[in-house]
Amino acid sequence: MRKSIATVSLSGTLAEKLTAIADAGFDGVEIFENDLLASPLSPEEVRLRAADLGLSIDLYQPFRDFEAVPADVLERNLRRAEHKFAVMERLGAPRLLVCSSVSPDAVDDDALAAGQLRLLAERAAEHGIEIAYEALAWGRHVNEYLHAWRIVRMADHPALGTCLDSFHILSRGSDPGGIEAIPGEKIFFVQLADAPRLAMDVLQWSRHYRCFPGQGGFDVAGLVAHVLRSGYSGPLSLEVFNDVFRQADTARTAVDAMRSLIALEESVARHLPQAAALAVPPGPVVPTGFAFAELAASDTAELSGLLTALGFARTGVHGGKPVELWEQGDARILLNAGTPERDPALAAIGLESPDPAGSVKRAQALLSPVLPRHRAPHDTPLDSVSAPDGTALFFCRTAQPDHPSWTDDFTGVPVDAARDEITRIDHVALTQPWHHFDEAALFYRSVLGLRPHESLELADPYGLLRSRAVTGADGAVRIALNVAHVGSHVSHPDTPWQHVALACRDIVATARRLRALGGVLLPIPGNYYDDLEARHDLGPERHRTLRELGLLYDRDARGEFLHLYTVTVGRVFFEIVQRAGGYDGYGAQNTPIRLAVQHAPADR
Repeated sequence: MRKSIATVSLSGTLAEKLTAIADAGFDGVEIFENDLLASPLSPEEVRLRAADLGLSIDLYQPFRDFEAVPADVLERNLRRAEHKFAVMERLGAPRLLVCSSVSPDAVDDDALAAGQLRLLAERAAEHGIEIAYEALAWGRHVNEYLHAWRIVRMADHPALGTCLDSFHILSRGSDPGGIEAIPGEKIFFVQLADAPRLAMDVLQWSRHYRCFPGQGGFDVAGLVAHVLRSGYSGPLSLEVFNDVFRQADTARTAVDAMRSLIALEESVARHLPQAAALAVPPGPVVPTGFAFAELAASDTAELSGLLTALGFARTGVHGGKPVELWEQGDARILLNAGTPERDPALAAIGLESPDPAGSVKRAQALLSPVLPRHRAPHDTPLDSVSAPDGTALFFCRTAQPDHPSWTDDFTGVPVDAARDEITRIDHVALTQPWHHFDEAALFYRSVLGLRPHESLELADPYGLLRSRAVTGADGAVRIALNVAHVGSHVSHPDTPWQHVALACRDIVATARRLRALGGVLLPIPGNYYDDLEARHDLGPERHRTLRELGLLYDRDARGEFLHLYTVTVGRVFFEIVQRAGGYDGYGAQNTPIRLAVQHAPADR
């Protein structure tokens, strides 16, 4: 289907927005009035710019507080409308969005509203313009989409139809099934937005917290399926009011917006497999595990020491790059010294894929191009894409007889045997730039087929940490996406912390060994254990063991979770975890303790 977006959804000038929208592959655009008013470009110049970029101008918006008003107010409103029609003719915009009135002048009289909207439609038709009437969720008298449709039907004019907005419908909990009762030709426009489920005033919710489909909690795909069943054949357009998006990079947000519509069409196709107008990308190839985590630094000596303490063995060196392979169980860590960056950072993740080529095709279809990579002729083919925070994600098949393995690029070295404590990578935690958090959730959901969980907000001593996990269905791949909202305190790192969590066989034995080494583990305050005893009756001996070894504890209805943290090297630290039963979380309630201790050295 044709794809459109409102200019209000992006940051920047109108000219910048049009360029970014076209570059992202959109077919059309809604011109938000404020963007035009603030632009040095005349309506004619905007029309030519859009045409040169291959964009149709699908809608001009918004026109507010028109209907069901006294005669003197109506005259002023009609005069206002005539000025808008003149601008729209210069702009080449065929359709005007009219929002249901919130004015105290408006009265609760459907017949009056219908009569005045018919008059507006008659005036618009003289200019070759259509009127799309929309029920605002906070409209004074009209705030339900079926109510707006009844008024449109009563007015009965060919230039008057309705506009359906997913936010206004779903935020009120209205049943979108009624859309199918509206003839498709009378749905003049469809605007789409998702949103997190929040308990707040709907106007503030709408103005600040909308997001692209797939980033929130609404069933936007289900609504669109109802729209298509009605016979609607116009564009699907994004209208998103979001404080973060309006500060983020224009081109990047436009690409994220297009990715959301591609993924949305795929979701709608599950409801309507017969809908030929829907473009469906190659199916997701869900990763089945972690092949490796790559840590990069100009000097990897400190990381080598930490890995040695954790029981890893250096098992190989790359044939053509300054990269070492460290292993323990099925956990593999790469140390890459070929970077000018001094502070160690988590640079890449290898994901086990049952079909690496299919993973690449999926990523490219969702606008995540393969990263350029220097590869020697003898190197194993290995493609990667960039996650929103810049981490490279490689698609791997490790040691499979029917596929080249990336491990073949490493030459074995004589080593002492690794310990048998760590079994695999349990999860990785990636701290996102604050304006990429929603983009990251959509990326991992749409490109990799991972399932996003609910967002959590956790206390940082100098701000707030927002966290959202994405996982595969079986939990073999777990990624925690974090964004830190903190002040300028000296203890906060200039670049955010990242970590790799390692699953182990016997965390008590591992903790005892690491505690004996000294200088490896993050110290946990005694007050934490006083509170733990109050919250959980684990028996005196177990409480004493946890306290002595610096182990943290959590549990849910299905099982228990024990974990500990290492000291931080540059941006990176390790977490050792042991899950018991069906525990599926990450010990989130202990995160504020970890953050406080990591900040603490600068306070002493």
